[in-house]
Amino acid sequence: MSVRPIALATLCGTFALALAAGTAAQERQVYRYLDADGRVVYSDRVPPGGATDVQTKRVYGNTIETDGTPLAVRYASERYPVTLYTFPCGEACDSAAALLNRRGVPFATINVEDANNAEKLKQLTGELEAPVMQVGDKLVAKGFNEAKWHAMLDQAGYPKTPARRTADAGGTAAAR
Repeated sequence: MSVRPIALATLCGTFALALAAGTAAQERQVYRYLDADGRVVYSDRVPPGGATDVQTKRVYGNTIETDGTPLAVRYASERYPVTLYTFPCGEACDSAAALLNRRGVPFATINVEDANNAEKLKQLTGELEAPVMQVGDKLVAKGFNEAKWHAMLDQAGYPKTPARRTADAGGTAAAR
């Protein structure tokens, strides 16, 4: 059986339409059959009486991943979110944030200059000294110690280096 270009285009279009219709509901039923002229047809409607070789297919919802965050980072941040307790304390606080940024670790920053945030830090560590890194709900590092912080991030499963960045398709950096 040969496939003509028009029939192939119709087939692809019909199949794409059937898939698009199938994503509206999480799971849809699609029929594949041969019509009276011997062409393969995909449809979400019950085949006509003269159809042959009828097959029922299940189409599930599709998703397109648009998050550029590497999978390892997403898993680690879901299980062990990082919180940096800090204030403008100089080199130690700047180095702490820089380490997390260099490794590509997403983190929340809590400024302990605010009284409510200072109370959170005091409940966590018993002290009011910063920087403090909390990884998950159990790992806490008081004061900046690069080796210790790397070890905690490694233990939580964060990659040692950030993912390689690629340019956006929307333009060059100079155009932004």
